[in-house]
Amino acid sequence: MSTTNPHTNSKIKVAVIGLGRMGQVYGTHVARQIDGASLVAVCDMRPEVTGLFADQFNGVRVYPTVAALLEQRDIDAVIVATPTSTHREVVIAAAEAGKAIFCEKPTALTLAATDEMIHAVEKAGVLFQVGFMRRFDKGYAAARARIEAGEIGQPVMIRSVGRDPFPTSLDYANPAMSGGLIIDMGIHDFDAVRWLMQSDIARVYTEATSLVYPELQTVGDVDTAVISLRFANEAVGNVEVSRTAIYGYDIQCEIVGTEGTLHIGYLRETPLLLMNKAGVHHDVVPHFPERFGPAYTAQIEHFVECLRQGKAPIVTPQDARAALQASVAATISQHEGRIVYVDDVR
Repeated sequence: MSTTNPHTNSKIKVAVIGLGRMGQVYGTHVARQIDGASLVAVCDMRPEVTGLFADQFNGVRVYPTVAALLEQRDIDAVIVATPTSTHREVVIAAAEAGKAIFCEKPTALTLAATDEMIHAVEKAGVLFQVGFMRRFDKGYAAARARIEAGEIGQPVMIRSVGRDPFPTSLDYANPAMSGGLIIDMGIHDFDAVRWLMQSDIARVYTEATSLVYPELQTVGDVDTAVISLRFANEAVGNVEVSRTAIYGYDIQCEIVGTEGTLHIGYLRETPLLLMNKAGVHHDVVPHFPERFGPAYTAQIEHFVECLRQGKAPIVTPQDARAALQASVAATISQHEGRIVYVDDVR
C-alpha cells in the first residue's frame, strides 16, 4: 500500500510506542542512524523507562498514553513495539489518527485481529510496514537476488534455522502474551522461506519438545520446534526454532536448487581464529542486535523512504498475514500432532 501524503522535503517525525527491548532498539536507530527521520516522542506505561530513554536524546517528548501521543499533529509516523497482544488496538488507533505505521512482528496473535488491522490501515490510506528485518539483511537480500537471477536453478528445498542463546521469561513465553515459540520466533523464518522460495506454504507438520527448559511447559510453551513444510509449488523445506543455543545466536538458511545451493549465515563474529594445542577456537554472534543491527536500521530507512516517496514497502500487509497464518498453522500442528493445511486456518 502506498501513502497518499508523501513527505518529500523535510525529516519524517517519528514516535515510538512501547519501550521494551525492541522499542528501544528502534528508537535509538531513528534518533542516531536514520538521516531522513527524527525521533520526536515516546510512550510507555512505565514513566521511569520513558524518562530514562528520552533523556538520552535532545527534544524527545514523553507521553503517558497512546491517545495523548496520537493527538500530536506534528508526528508523521509511529513505531509500534508494544506487546503483541496490544498491537491491534494501537495500530487501529494510529491508523485512525492518520499516522504511518511500522509495527513489530507479529502483527497480532490471531488472523482475525490482523485482518481488522489491515482493514483499518487500508481504510485510512496510511503506510503500514511490519518488522521482518531478514529481508533487509545483506545475506538474505543477496540470496534472493541470486535466486531471481537463476544462479541455483529452480529452488526445490529450503532449511531455515533460528536459535536463541537463552530462554525468554515465563511471562513472555506465555502464548497469551507472545503467541509462543513458533509465532514469536518462527514467524521470521516463515516470512523468509516464502520470500526466498517465491511460493506460499501449503501445509505444515510440527514436532516440539522442552527437554532443556521444561518449565516452559507450565505456561504452554516449548523450547524447541521443528516444522516440515510443503509449498504450493511442490517444493519442500523445514524450519527449526529453539531457545537452547547456549553457544550464541545462530541464524542460518540454506536453499537447494536444481543447479546449486545457497547458504546464509555465520557463527564467527570476529574474523579471528585462535589455534593451539586445545584446538581451533573463535567467538560467536552473541544475540540479535549484533547479527541484524544493520538490517534493523535498513528496514526503518526503507519505511521512511516509502513514506517520503509515497511508495509501497517490500513487506506488504499480506506478507505479514501469510507469515502469521503459517505460524498459527504450525502451532496448531504442535498441539494436535497432525498435518495442517495453511489455507484451512481462518
